[in-house]
Amino acid sequence: MKIELFYSPGCTKCLEQQEPLQATARQIDPALAWRELNVLEELDYAVSLGILTLPAVAIDGELVFTSLPTAEELTDAVRKRLPQRT
Repeated sequence: MKIELFYSPGCTKCLEQQEPLQATARQIDPALAWRELNVLEELDYAVSLGILTLPAVAIDGELVFTSLPTAEELTDAVRKRLPQRT
């Protein structure tokens, strides 16, 4: 699983929340890939995902949040995308 946080430079809220959100996601799936992407450096990719506002979060190449999610919202989104375990 890959989670990508898109932010703009100077967004202090984005930077403050990225570590707690990353820690939350890794508690559920320690093997996930986490990336922080400066939208100015990844503009074409952001546009291809349909990102119009920042911050935004994509999971496995799909735009899931158009603002920073709460820890609970991110947990729910990650769990929904995990393969069913037997």
